[in-house]
Amino acid sequence: MIDGREPDFQIPDKAIIARLCDRRFGIGADGLIIIQHSSQNDFVMRYYNADGREGSLCGNGGRCAVAFCSKLGIVSGTTRFEASDGLHSATISESGQIHLEMKDVSDIQIHSDHYELYTGSPHYVRFVDQLEKMNIFQLGSEIRNYPQYGKDGINVNFVSETRDWLFVRTYERGVENETFSCGTGVVASAICAALKSNTDKTSFPVQTRGGKLEVSFERSGETKFGKIVLSGPATFVFKGEVNDSFG
Repeated sequence: MIDGREPDFQIPDKAIIARLCDRRFGIGADGLIIIQHSSQNDFVMRYYNADGREGSLCGNGGRCAVAFCSKLGIVSGTTRFEASDGLHSATISESGQIHLEMKDVSDIQIHSDHYELYTGSPHYVRFVDQLEKMNIFQLGSEIRNYPQYGKDGINVNFVSETRDWLFVRTYERGVENETFSCGTGVVASAICAALKSNTDKTSFPVQTRGGKLEVSFERSGETKFGKIVLSGPATFVFKGEVNDSFG
């Protein structure tokens, strides 16, 4: 997270962002978020993948951006901000949970063994058994690079179900590896779980390798989902400075 609201702030180039995210020669991250000034809303969130390219929406990043801006004193309690897919609203509960409102979802492709949908980023969702034992890197990379998804690829989610919750593991494009938690992927997986079970359930607790999240929504018609909210904690870890010679 970088506070880039000053007028003279310059966004780092692709190579520097990639090096900042490098886990051996940089700080180490799945992506970089820069907070910029907005003339109409509380702030602008710009997300960059670990490879240095500007990415589509990062759901967990959006929750972390809200927590970061709360720490900076930009927001308090509720907020409205701009992201790559438009405006988002969010609230911060007294317990510190961040509740992020997502865009409506209606264009869902249902295939024999998977789903494809857009939840701020494009996602492929497949339900599997023995998820813990799967080689997510190998299979996720293979699917992400299928020719039909073009050079930008697609995020790949594998989901297992229990009676009470979902377990989701995600291979993310731009990171080109499994990440411990993907917010837009968790939202996509919960929506697909509702489609798969044809249930009236409107809330799904989700376990990822990085922690627990919850997705709630309202459903109208077969494949129309609105008032989607991604909820979970956002924990401050550390802060530091990077000098001008980095990169």
